[in-house]
Amino acid sequence: MMRLMRLMRLTPLARLAALAGFLLLILVLAGCSQATPAATSAGAAQHLAVNVAQASVRNVPAAFEENGTFAADETSDIAPLVAGRVFATPVNVGDFVKLGQVVCELDHRDAQLKLDQARAQLDQATSAQRQAEARIGMNGQTAPFDPGNMPEVAAARAGYQSAEAQAKLAAADAKRYENLVTSGDVSRSAYEKARTQQETAEAQANAARQQYEAALNGARQGWGGVQMSQAGVEAARSQLAQAQKALDDTTIHAPFDGYITARPVAAGEYVALANKIATIVRMNTLKLQLQTPEQRAARAKIGMAVVARVSAYADREFTGRVSAINPSVDPSSRVFIVEALFDNPSGVLRPGMFATARVLLPGGEDAVFVPQSAVMRDKTTDSYQAFVIENGAAHLRVVMTGGAQGDQIRITSGLTGHETVATSRLGELYDGARVEPRS
Repeated sequence: MMRLMRLMRLTPLARLAALAGFLLLILVLAGCSQATPAATSAGAAQHLAVNVAQASVRNVPAAFEENGTFAADETSDIAPLVAGRVFATPVNVGDFVKLGQVVCELDHRDAQLKLDQARAQLDQATSAQRQAEARIGMNGQTAPFDPGNMPEVAAARAGYQSAEAQAKLAAADAKRYENLVTSGDVSRSAYEKARTQQETAEAQANAARQQYEAALNGARQGWGGVQMSQAGVEAARSQLAQAQKALDDTTIHAPFDGYITARPVAAGEYVALANKIATIVRMNTLKLQLQTPEQRAARAKIGMAVVARVSAYADREFTGRVSAINPSVDPSSRVFIVEALFDNPSGVLRPGMFATARVLLPGGEDAVFVPQSAVMRDKTTDSYQAFVIENGAAHLRVVMTGGAQGDQIRITSGLTGHETVATSRLGELYDGARVEPRS
């Protein structure tokens, strides 16, 4: 304000000169402010020193890479064969069990009582069989039954044969007396007596035959009683076996070697036939289920080697072989399932683990490799990136990686193998950054 008052006191010419000087000062200050970004830009143009390496091309076994999930070779949801109350559960989740090891025990008191009753019924049926055999004189014989060998039948048969012989003799005597009566050598009274003896002998023979047939029928009926008693013994034995099975079923055993992954019941619970007692998985062999695109259906073959990696063991490779190929393709996703079996004796692989696997094909193919230090992961886009050095500048490339070989990592997409890549200070680089390459 004071400067303005002083300016008003000056002559017009002096005021014009002062105003020109003031404008000149403003222009000088504006020029200085514009010079500052230029100086900053000049400072940023300095080259960044980075280490570089040459990408290389190697011949590796031909393969295609897919993702998949490990699954147990066998999984069993163990269910009870009889309903009952849980008495004990001697295993917990995570336990390793052997084939036949007890997994769960149900209350067996009722089954034990039924078993004791079945044993008593078998003893009773066996005693009845022995009595029936004794009635017909078998006395535990194992030879095929012949009613003619029974003592009563044999005696009746002998009496019948004797009476039949007597009747034949009496008939012969009567015939002879009949001839003598005709010739007048004997009296008619003697002939009548001979005829009477014949009729008596024939009547006795007929009675003996009836007795023999009655004895034979009795023996057969007795054998029928023995057969019924034998059937009763077999029925009692069947009931005993069922009772024994019902008792055995109250103890539930592991169907194979494996790990317990679930045990949803506890002592005191009542379980029905539909309830699950425990889940057991076989882990000494696992199968990897790979979702493979339709166009690779002709390349996958049974027996091909498969190399897999899992996040839990990033520095290890696991080798298996293709064991099954699903013949049908999913119509919605256009993929089919390739299964590979992996030996897992130490149990490091677990069902449900996600894996990246390479199915090795016959022959070889060229592959691009760079040092692992040349690749960085962008967490924002979940992608892998590398910087290619060309004409003193860094150029960002998005790449896809494969398996590692030592300190080298395979690049499946994004590089041709003839590039020079930065291996240091990747976090400071950006696309177009000026660099000073160092070997």
